[in-house]
Amino acid sequence: MKIHHELTAAREDSRPLVLAIGFFDGVHRGHREILRALLRLRRPGYRAGVLTFENHPASFLRPERAPALITTLEERVNLLARTGIDELYLLPFDERIARLSGEDFLEKMLVENMKISALVFGENFRFGAARSGDAKLAGEVLGARGITVSAVGPVCEGEERVSSTRVRAAIEAGDVVAADALLGEAYTLRGRVVLGEGRGHDLGFPTANIAVAQEKTLPKDGVYVIVGRHGGRDYPGLVSIGDKPTFGGGKKAVEAWLLDFQETIYGEEVSLRGFRFIREQRRFAGVEELAAQMREDATNVRFPSFIHASPVDVA
Repeated sequence: MKIHHELTAAREDSRPLVLAIGFFDGVHRGHREILRALLRLRRPGYRAGVLTFENHPASFLRPERAPALITTLEERVNLLARTGIDELYLLPFDERIARLSGEDFLEKMLVENMKISALVFGENFRFGAARSGDAKLAGEVLGARGITVSAVGPVCEGEERVSSTRVRAAIEAGDVVAADALLGEAYTLRGRVVLGEGRGHDLGFPTANIAVAQEKTLPKDGVYVIVGRHGGRDYPGLVSIGDKPTFGGGKKAVEAWLLDFQETIYGEEVSLRGFRFIREQRRFAGVEELAAQMREDATNVRFPSFIHASPVDVA
C-alpha cells in the first residue's frame, strides 16, 4: 500500500481511482463492508484508495468532546493496509478542510484534485462544513459527472448497527468480548515497557508497566486475563488497569504479568489482546492480602482458544 499526504498525488497516476472515505477508527466490521464495496468496484487496471484523516475531526472541531480512539494512527494505517487497498491518502483534518462546503469537498477535493472514478462511504457519513454533505448531495454532484457513488448500509450485531461509538462503549464498560465481536478481531493494546516502582517483584508477580498512547480507549479499571505478545511469541497472563488503590492511588497504569516470562525488556514493545474481565480493582488491607488475591487471579491464566486474531479480510 502506498501512502500519500497530498491529494494531487492521485493525478500523477493515469489509472482510474475508486475511493472510499471515512475515519475508520477500529476498522470494524461495518468499515470492512465499505472496503468490500470499494474492492468490488476495482476493475483490472484500476486503483482502490482510501481517504482518511490523521486526527479525528472532532479533535479539531470540538476538542473538548473528541473521543478516545480504538486504534492509534499507526494501528489504523496497518489495519487498512491489510485489507488489500492500493493507496492511502492521509491528511490532517484542519481549517482548510473544515471550511469547505459539501459541494466544494466533492468538486475541489475529490474531482479536481483526485479525479476519482467512484466514491464509496457509509450511508451515515457526512462531510463539508456543518456536516452539510450527505449521500444525496454526493449522488447529485458526482452522478452528474458520471462518477459512481455507493452509500453502503450498516452492518448489524443484534438489533444495533456496528459503529466505532458502540465499540468504544463496550471497551470502556470492560466488555471486550463484545468489542472483539464488533471489530471482527481482537482489540489490542500496544506500548513500550517503562520503569515502574518494582512492587510486582516483591509480590512474586513481576509486571511490565506499559506506556499506552494517550489517545487510546482503555478498558474500565480492573484485572483481566490477557494474551501478551513479545518478540513474536504469545504468553498468557494478566493485566491490571487502574490507579493502584492499595498503594494510595495516583496516575492510571497498565501493568501486565506474563506467565513463565523472565526477560528484562525495558524500552521494548509488548502487545496485549484477548481481554477477559475477572474482577474490579479494589483497595486491599495490605500487601499480603493483595499477593493472595494475585495468586488467585493467576489461576485464571491459560492459553485460551481465542488468542489467534483473525486477519482483516475484506475479499
